[in-house]
Amino acid sequence: MATQAKRDYYEILSVTRTATEQEIKTSYRKLAMQYHPDRNPGNAEAEEKFKECSEAYSVLMDAEKRARYDQYGHAAVNGVSGFDPSNFTDLSDVFGDIFSDFFGVNVGGRGRSRVQRGGDARADLTLTFEEAAFGKKTQVKVRRYETCEKCKGSGSEAGKAPSTCSTCAGRGQVRYQQGMFSIARACPSCQGAGRVISDPCTKCKGDSRAMKEHVIDVSVPAGVEDGTRIRYQEQGDAGPNGGPAGDLYVVLQVKPHPFFEREGKDLHCSVPISFSQAAMGAEILIPTLDGSEHKLKVPEGTQSGTTFRVRGKGVPALQSSGKGDIYVKLRVQTPHKLTKRQRELLSELGETIENKPEPRSLFEKVKDIFG
Repeated sequence: MATQAKRDYYEILSVTRTATEQEIKTSYRKLAMQYHPDRNPGNAEAEEKFKECSEAYSVLMDAEKRARYDQYGHAAVNGVSGFDPSNFTDLSDVFGDIFSDFFGVNVGGRGRSRVQRGGDARADLTLTFEEAAFGKKTQVKVRRYETCEKCKGSGSEAGKAPSTCSTCAGRGQVRYQQGMFSIARACPSCQGAGRVISDPCTKCKGDSRAMKEHVIDVSVPAGVEDGTRIRYQEQGDAGPNGGPAGDLYVVLQVKPHPFFEREGKDLHCSVPISFSQAAMGAEILIPTLDGSEHKLKVPEGTQSGTTFRVRGKGVPALQSSGKGDIYVKLRVQTPHKLTKRQRELLSELGETIENKPEPRSLFEKVKDIFG
């Protein structure tokens, strides 16, 4: 009986001949997930397809083998023609990362390192409106895990050393047979550490770290806003067993201002003026964030709600040059109580304004045109 011709490796993985390594890997992940024997128990066809796509993957992910295959076809890679994953005692170089992602297991022989990165810490810092605008140097108190001073991070009492885990013999892993694979998992007795602390430190309880309050210098840049986070690398919790520290995030909370409202680097405010100031024009003083006053000219006949722009008196731009502007909205105030003389004067003014002939409206002019 004639031997069935082998399928093209690119066709098996549903990729083109110009596919990148990442495209090949992505396609193989999908197929391996679909045809894995543990997901298709007793399905010989699925097992065969899994072997087929695994063989194609092992060739196309090897630059040298792929080059030979592209030039000469299957004849150039006959060494893997009979590919069978069960023949491999350590698949970590080809399949480790894939099966770790799929099934949460370690297919290779590498144990889990005891050294781990520490967690991130957080500190809240409250600022005034002005401090957020112009920046500030200050300090914050942070509670974080630091390497235990008593045991120097060993987790054991002084003079006591951790013992080798009897379950995994110090390897940090135990192996299980799953179908055609030998699967390695973290040792349940030592959680992958490879050793057991029999006499834990009385201060850190064997954790190798202890909680401690620490003071951190903080430099708040000009122009920050409410909710801004400042990151300080490796100022967070110390890592277990001597691992690198996490990061510290200082979260800023900015108090509101009694006069200004902020929008990005611009400030907005509302300023009351009298009827006479609006009618005849005036010069008024506008406060600014830096404590100075800006003279604003109000033109004659200004209407209530008119907004004026004061350039360059707003908030400094964060980590760049320049400042925002101040937008001043004028509100014409109506007096609540008037004296007798004031009433007389306003009455006279009202008569002169009311008797003044109003200009003809556009509607009246159009009406005249069309008769």
